[in-house]
Amino acid sequence: MAIRRVSSKWKKTNVLLRNEDISSYIPLTYIYSWDALESMLKVYPMVYIKPDQGTYGNGVMRVEQLPDQDHVPSEEIPIKYKYLLFHDMTVEILPSLEELHTYITSRIHQQTYLIQQGIVSLQYNNRAFDLRVLTQKSPNHRWASTGMIGRVAAPNKVVTNHHNGGSVHMIDILLSNYMDRMDLFKFERLLHSLGTKVAAQLEKKYPGIKEIGLDVAIDSDLKPWILEVNTLPALFPFKQFIPDKHVYKRIHRYALSYGRFSSKKKASKQA
Repeated sequence: MAIRRVSSKWKKTNVLLRNEDISSYIPLTYIYSWDALESMLKVYPMVYIKPDQGTYGNGVMRVEQLPDQDHVPSEEIPIKYKYLLFHDMTVEILPSLEELHTYITSRIHQQTYLIQQGIVSLQYNNRAFDLRVLTQKSPNHRWASTGMIGRVAAPNKVVTNHHNGGSVHMIDILLSNYMDRMDLFKFERLLHSLGTKVAAQLEKKYPGIKEIGLDVAIDSDLKPWILEVNTLPALFPFKQFIPDKHVYKRIHRYALSYGRFSSKKKASKQA
């Protein structure tokens, strides 16, 4: 049986929201539109805008809403904002919400994009980082979280992944300033459990998935947030960067058991 891949972030998000044990870890997300942009920025000073389908962080933008210091508030207009739009290695400054929306739509054209609550994530050496949790089907057909790495964003980059210049670190190094050893152990247990719950929930809708990569941000309260779930996760970072070679041996053994490396044919139709 071919390995199932699911490309739509929106479809995966909606499946996960049906599970109460998972939904509280998912940032508020909508299909991008003017109404969604306006309503989200009334609540969150930072949002992310990302393509519904896409890989390697391509097309991801970040919007930050800031008070316009050049504007003197009045009774008619108490606060005026300006908007910073980060994409690739550039920053655009837009003076109004209308101009921000016009600029965004000029970039996304007719493609489906999502707008997501921005999570102010923890930092390592003044750079944002997130975690990748790998969860796989074991040879006895049970879900198991088999690996975990941290990804630190390159300077001036919106996303953290390796293809955009991000660097890989072990999570104990990234979290050493935020948690002691016992807290880190409990946190890892939580992420391992979250990985298996997410995989099992997606499998209900999409039988045939065998592996997922869970991208997780951590806020200042040390709460994990599921930013995205990838059903074709890269395995090479676990081989290249984890010192304990037994970790990748297990990952590779599981991948062999469900056919990741057994065929060069396309694994399945995109869903």
